[in-house]
Amino acid sequence: MLSLRFALAFCASTLAALLFATPSHAARCGGDFSAFIAAMSQEAAAAGVSQAVIGQAFAGITPDPAVLAFDRRQRGTFNKSFEQYVSTRVGPGRINIGRQMLIKHGSLLSRIEQKFGVPPEIVVAIWGLESDFGKGDVGKLPVIRTLATMAHDCRRTELFQGELLAALKIVQRGDLPLRDLIGAFAGEIGQTQFLPSSYIKYGVDFDGNGHVDLRHSVPDVLASTANLLHMSGFKNGAPYGEGSANFEAMREWNRATIYRKTIGYFADRLAGR
Repeated sequence: MLSLRFALAFCASTLAALLFATPSHAARCGGDFSAFIAAMSQEAAAAGVSQAVIGQAFAGITPDPAVLAFDRRQRGTFNKSFEQYVSTRVGPGRINIGRQMLIKHGSLLSRIEQKFGVPPEIVVAIWGLESDFGKGDVGKLPVIRTLATMAHDCRRTELFQGELLAALKIVQRGDLPLRDLIGAFAGEIGQTQFLPSSYIKYGVDFDGNGHVDLRHSVPDVLASTANLLHMSGFKNGAPYGEGSANFEAMREWNRATIYRKTIGYFADRLAGR
């Protein structure tokens, strides 16, 4: 789920909050790109990112016009009904594979449910919608370049300056090497498409190897997905349909009502309901 999740994340209230927020980053958007990167380098250093990581990440960096073109195409283009949308996202084939994933990763999902209180069918539904259970398109763009491009653009510079710093921290922490920091058109990373700030905030090292790897480690991917919902107030055993507290908790995953209804619909099909 590369573009829709991001495009729908910015409802009017979110945009207003961004417009009227007090800037916390000093880099000035627009103008000379090299000067912008120099200012972001200072911000990153002040945030604890090493000069080695900064130098490697920003070496030879240029804006990516394809990223801006894609962003402009996506905004405001989604107008399908729930029935139209769900019919394109949750078909028999995806349901069958999802049920196979529930069995294949049954022990892992049980441990995740015990720790985070999120049922397996919800976690697997999100995994299927976002990346076809890790087998689909999770993006091919260098995340640092993508986020630097979006941050330099003045429309949402505050948001993307924060995401750019978070991406640098992912490298600084050793979770992913720079060569592996590859994502989608808004910098989303991994099998359930976390923006870097969510990667930092909710990422879980569930395979115990000392790194949060949301690109390759299925335990980390599924546990981190559950952790995001858990920290957003999701309660196990409670309803998750539209109007419920759990449906509201899923807003942290996606603010779009239609997408959260699709998660619930898919989860019900996986559970045989």
